[in-house]
Amino acid sequence: MSLVMPAPDSRVLDRRAAIVAALCAIVPGEGVIDEPRRLKVYESDGLTAYRQPPMVVVLPETVEQVSAVLAYCHAHGIRVVPRGAGTSLSGGALPLVDAVLLGMAKFNRILSVDYADRVAVVQPGVTNLAVTEAVSPRGFYYAPDPSSQIACTIGGNVAENSGGVHCLKYGLTTNNVLALQVVLIDGTVLRLGGGHLDAAGLDLVGLMVGSEGLLGVVTEVTVRILPRPETARALLIGFATVEGAGQCVADVIGAGIVPAGMEMMDRPAIHAAEAFVHAGYPLDVEALLIVELDGPAAECDHLVGEIAAIATRNGATTCRAAADEAERMRFWAGRKAAFPAVGRLAPDYYCMDGTIPRRRLPEVLARMRVLSEDYGLGVANVFHAGDGNLHPLILYDANRPGELARAEAFGADILRLCVEVGGVLTGEHGVGVEKRELMPVMFAAADLDQQLRVKAAFDPPSLLNPGKMFPLLHRCAEQGRVHIHGGALPHPDLPRF
Repeated sequence: MSLVMPAPDSRVLDRRAAIVAALCAIVPGEGVIDEPRRLKVYESDGLTAYRQPPMVVVLPETVEQVSAVLAYCHAHGIRVVPRGAGTSLSGGALPLVDAVLLGMAKFNRILSVDYADRVAVVQPGVTNLAVTEAVSPRGFYYAPDPSSQIACTIGGNVAENSGGVHCLKYGLTTNNVLALQVVLIDGTVLRLGGGHLDAAGLDLVGLMVGSEGLLGVVTEVTVRILPRPETARALLIGFATVEGAGQCVADVIGAGIVPAGMEMMDRPAIHAAEAFVHAGYPLDVEALLIVELDGPAAECDHLVGEIAAIATRNGATTCRAAADEAERMRFWAGRKAAFPAVGRLAPDYYCMDGTIPRRRLPEVLARMRVLSEDYGLGVANVFHAGDGNLHPLILYDANRPGELARAEAFGADILRLCVEVGGVLTGEHGVGVEKRELMPVMFAAADLDQQLRVKAAFDPPSLLNPGKMFPLLHRCAEQGRVHIHGGALPHPDLPRF
């Protein structure tokens, strides 16, 4: 792999047999995996361009086991990489060759549901969709719905602050998590937040959501569940130009309308999804918007007309409302299957994740087309248009020398463009290893230093998920350590704190 990761600690690797034996004592039975063939399963996450097997995998079943594993690793200076379902698209669960990979898949129970208070308490290995399925008989659902919701887990959603097609109106994971149980690297078990709307004191839940496994390991999550809206209406709107669709998105939000979801696909993505799912998408358009409205029937009926008028002013060539619930679900089935469908267009694709101001959508999409021509690589666009969260899929063939490197450079330029126009490096996939070296594009040195101080407060020895999120700096200075040369501290006259 070309990606630079922290150098392996030979002292840890030399003790591998003893480490495996100690972990087997903590998690007996089939809870420890150390055979090379079985470790291959864990060598990568959803960012498959980078892979390496872990030293050992441990699959605890109880909070006490998680605590004991982390306490052991802390006492012996062993790195730990937490992992959920492995669907991360930023390399957030990429293993290290000298690290314990802590898999949370066996934490897969829904512990309780309180319909009166509208909360559910779940373990981190519960899949996103399973929460909605559990509460749907009583007319409730869990709002964040990533396209991978059938596989991705709540713990991973917390780590990456995942979103989904309905995040425009109902928010990301951070807006739907009320409390967490977290185990720190030294084995300390903490409870953060509570089952009520706003907990007192520092917002440590908000800090933990999106921390990408660098601060602690989540073992329990209290999520907000919502009653299903009275009505849901979906519109399928085709445009002759990508710019027209982008401007329509900006105009809808500018008019004060907040749909439950507003997704956009360009021609390559439309054709791939239609061939894959047969959702009924028009094939003679350059861009497609799926707009969903929910709430009282009268409100939805009124807003359907308003959005249709805005779309017409922006050059829409087709506008169709779902005739029934089955058709509405087909509209969304095509969108949710777009990522795997694009796999038909090229042997490989590189999925990006950046966020921009909605009003800059037409400009950014036009500039991405120019970049595509410059790099000689195709790109299919499928994204959460309503909140400006772009997901360009860069098409390449890893078997052709240099194409992966070209795809990476193309992706980096897209992310630089996002920041240039006032956006950010990620919307929901996280930084991981993919965007790690681009962090200085968005953050000044003082900003990164402050973030690293937060990391050090929770994980002083930097054993949790090292090599992720922060640029790899020389001499471990990013972890607040002081380099000692020749047995002497630099500038010995300065006070140390």
